[in-house]
Amino acid sequence: MNKKIKGLFEFTPGEMRGLIIFIIILAIIMISPYVWQKFNYQPLKITVQNLEPQIKEIDGFKDKNHFYDDEENSDISKPETQLFDFNPNNLSVQNWMKLGLSEKQASSIKSYEAKGGKFRSKIDVKKMFVISAQKFKELEPYIQIPAAEVQNKLDFTSTNPTYPKKARENITVEINSADSATLTTISGIGPSFASRIIKYKNRLGGFNHINQLKEVYGIDSLKFEQIKNQIKVDNTKIVFISINDCTFEQLKTFPYLGYKQSNAIIAYRKQHGNYKNPTDLSKIAILNSETIQKLLPYLKF
Repeated sequence: MNKKIKGLFEFTPGEMRGLIIFIIILAIIMISPYVWQKFNYQPLKITVQNLEPQIKEIDGFKDKNHFYDDEENSDISKPETQLFDFNPNNLSVQNWMKLGLSEKQASSIKSYEAKGGKFRSKIDVKKMFVISAQKFKELEPYIQIPAAEVQNKLDFTSTNPTYPKKARENITVEINSADSATLTTISGIGPSFASRIIKYKNRLGGFNHINQLKEVYGIDSLKFEQIKNQIKVDNTKIVFISINDCTFEQLKTFPYLGYKQSNAIIAYRKQHGNYKNPTDLSKIAILNSETIQKLLPYLKF
């Protein structure tokens, strides 16, 4: 019996050689990845210099759209939404956050109030850039503005209690040719508003209609009512965009176009040739009719 068991563990010379060769091959297979890594692996080097063009492009796009922070991405975390009746005037950052806004969005609203902004109607809340249309629809039933604050808005055109009148009450300023100093002669326009109006005018290439002033950050319905009769617009002074010669860099700074829309306009031109008329723009899927109507006064075909 012992001889039989012993025979199971005995190898012929040929079997022994085969076993040794197998062990050697197995060892080579096991160590070959480490040998290859030692002599051939080179870590991927990514430096700030390599990514500098992309960083600049992303930063530029963010600068252009900093008022339109996405509600879901503006902060890493938000408190759970708790809807309740509220007066948007002087509402704390914490309570705005309870209503579902991020800390960054709430701080932007407080900054607006610190600069003299006031909510006298639900529409004024809707006009805040950091509150999306969907979020406003959710908040609207809970907005409660005291009657006294609403009355101030109704009485404004006759009493103008908020803003002191300047000496030149009957002044009318042509906005496309005015500089900052000239704009401050308008009752209700100080250096800060004048600077914002000039910056927005430069991005547009000039105002086509007085209602575009409502697009300037901080000019709510009340402020617009105060200044509109002191302003006129000469749209012959508009700087046009040559749609068949403009670059992506020129388009992406235009207020009515985003990054993707600007890129689509350039890509369509490269693929199909020069634009012949406004109808060609309607063939670009991400340009809706409203955007095209805003663009047309500034385009040269």
